[in-house]
Amino acid sequence: MQDHTLSPEDALVAIMVAVSVSDESIRTAELVKIEQIVNNLPVFATYDADRMRAMAQTVFELFEDEDGLDALFGLVREALPERLNETAYAIACDVAAADGALEQTELRFLEELRYALNIDRLHAAAIERGARARHLTL
Repeated sequence: MQDHTLSPEDALVAIMVAVSVSDESIRTAELVKIEQIVNNLPVFATYDADRMRAMAQTVFELFEDEDGLDALFGLVREALPERLNETAYAIACDVAAADGALEQTELRFLEELRYALNIDRLHAAAIERGARARHLTL
């Protein structure tokens, strides 16, 4: 396994990939959402999008281990400035909502992420509500 030192942007990409694979199915809508987020959010302005594949591979490798989720959250906490914790949670919610269906495993992942990043429950509810509103269909 390679060195898993992450930049803050890598950590955000890893979170998005992790929520996408948490239900053991990566949907096209989720991949498109990840690409849109990386291409459009200011936090990714200087990010080399070619690193996304390496981050996906890192997440896949970590998820092969029994304690992989805890290891991922540890890497994310180490790499991510605390002021970006709510950003991480918001983009995870956007990716989870992108396909129009939230599976139990995705909800559980978001709950664990909220805990790992110490996101206040009220703030989390507001973030979740915003994601739901952005992804409604007619």
